[in-house]
Amino acid sequence: MIDLSFSFTEKCWLWQSEKAAWYFVTLPTEKSDEIKFFNEGQSLKKRGWGAVRVKVTIGHTTWATSIFPHKESQAYILPIKAAVRKAESIEVGSNVKVHLDIDL
Repeated sequence: MIDLSFSFTEKCWLWQSEKAAWYFVTLPTEKSDEIKFFNEGQSLKKRGWGAVRVKVTIGHTTWATSIFPHKESQAYILPIKAAVRKAESIEVGSNVKVHLDIDL
């Protein structure tokens, strides 16, 4: 059974193109495997690119967003928007404690 609410700590990393920079945290592999299983079984709300809606809390900041499958890591990744990074003093390489709730 998938635990729809869990916490983890991972490092923030940067993906950059010529036009944009995106900051992410990679979800643990075991949780990603569970989410993928339920997403493929259509137990979760379908979104574009295999995204799954979530509610996230980092520090004192909570927001709704989506996690996305990441081919290179074989796990889901969580984008961290600029307002959250600023409010919680997150930089590339920072250890980020994340609490995540899956949106059924």
